[in-house]
Amino acid sequence: MIDFTAAQIAEITGGRLVADPAIVPQNVVTDSREVGPGSLYVAKPGEHADGHAFIGAAFAGGAVLTLCEREVTDDDGAAYPCVVVPDAVLAMGALAKAAVDRIRSARAERGEEFTVVGITGSAGKTTTKDLLAGIFRSSSAGSASATSTVAPQGSYNGEVGVPLTVFRADASTRYLVIEMGATGIGHITYLAEMVKPDIGVVLFVGTAHAGEFGGVENIATAKGELVEALSPAGTAVINLDDPRVRAMEPRTRAKLVFFTSHPEAAGEASQRGTVVAAHGATVDAGGSPVFDLAIGSEPPVHVASRLIGAHHTANLLAAAAAAHAAGIPVPQIAESLSAQGPGSRWRMQRTERPDGVTVINDAYNANPESMRAALQALADLGRGRRTWAVLGAMLELGSESIPAHTAVGTLVVRLNIDRLVVVGREARALYVSAVNEGSWGNETTFVEDADAAYALLESELLPGDLVLVKSSNGVGLGLLGDRIALAAADGSTPHSGTELT
Repeated sequence: MIDFTAAQIAEITGGRLVADPAIVPQNVVTDSREVGPGSLYVAKPGEHADGHAFIGAAFAGGAVLTLCEREVTDDDGAAYPCVVVPDAVLAMGALAKAAVDRIRSARAERGEEFTVVGITGSAGKTTTKDLLAGIFRSSSAGSASATSTVAPQGSYNGEVGVPLTVFRADASTRYLVIEMGATGIGHITYLAEMVKPDIGVVLFVGTAHAGEFGGVENIATAKGELVEALSPAGTAVINLDDPRVRAMEPRTRAKLVFFTSHPEAAGEASQRGTVVAAHGATVDAGGSPVFDLAIGSEPPVHVASRLIGAHHTANLLAAAAAAHAAGIPVPQIAESLSAQGPGSRWRMQRTERPDGVTVINDAYNANPESMRAALQALADLGRGRRTWAVLGAMLELGSESIPAHTAVGTLVVRLNIDRLVVVGREARALYVSAVNEGSWGNETTFVEDADAAYALLESELLPGDLVLVKSSNGVGLGLLGDRIALAAADGSTPHSGTELT
């Protein structure tokens, strides 16, 4: 973390200082359970709890300062050391912006480069972020700094998660990878103003959060804010295969890098920028993407990914395009992409049980597009095996929820998935549509909750079965996937809520 004194934090955030001005926090947390010696604890109001209620616990855990919206006193009536601001989350953003500015200035003074990459899209952000960070880390192998590449933990991609990622960086950071999510127009503009990306990657525009945005065109408007924010010296990485992303080209002043899984359709794009293409894209016997990576006029280099699903070809290309824009050589990009498996939990996370059951846990996120991709991967990978789709609700789809779930249920049947288990009433339209499409007998089952799904699976799974677990994160089926993956061959049952560590 960049060093800021308490006085500087107050000045940057426009806050009122109630503390020794010379205090210098060593890290920033928003969860009092994560506090360590020297922490700055941000007491932000939350949906279910007010962070101010945990200020005492934070100081007991080693915090030295709190960024808060009102003073809180200890048992003796003395105020805890604090900077009082009108809005703690906006204050975090202001401090993160100052941190990025300081890193950039410090590295420029030493003649060192500093590259910030922003990644957005309706799906694939976290996988692409993990792949790109892996390429950068391999390019910095041997670096003395553990923070030469900083990327989000999990899916830290909003107004709180982005600052927390920034606070892990310091003047030794060469690459800062930022995942940018949004639930409304203007959100990505705010994040981009905070971190000033040099490279902006737009993956695709789907229907995730369509209910919150008020329609898919508003999603496209919001995602395009990233390329609008780039300077003429920056680089916009654009998905040629998505018409809504392709239409963002006029919205940027930056240099252009395009990526496509269909090189024959690149057309005139090569006259406007560099084209990153997958030639001969397919999947191997394990369901992993393989293709020849061609960047501009350079000779193609083979990529054999360890990810599962043809849909990851786009994510691999996006990471390659961003890495190329950052100056990484093509052979090094291909080597790193071929070496990397899933980098984050619950994203096509594959487990081979001792009894021969294969579990693919993809329950971190779900929308119509990612559901179709995961089900296609299940069908491709499951040839010659009995396949199970354990599906929960796709959230935040608004008025499109019932039609979207209906379409998924129909697709399951048309892909000839052997067994469908629908979990929870929010996904019941999926069950109804599968039955209406012709899924009879016990081929399709509806259960009320994850415990009922687990009981069904453990009583009926057989060696050789292939199980996909997928839902929106808020449904909680990721833990169900963990339980199924951890189930012992002797039939012992992990307790409810078991997590992989």
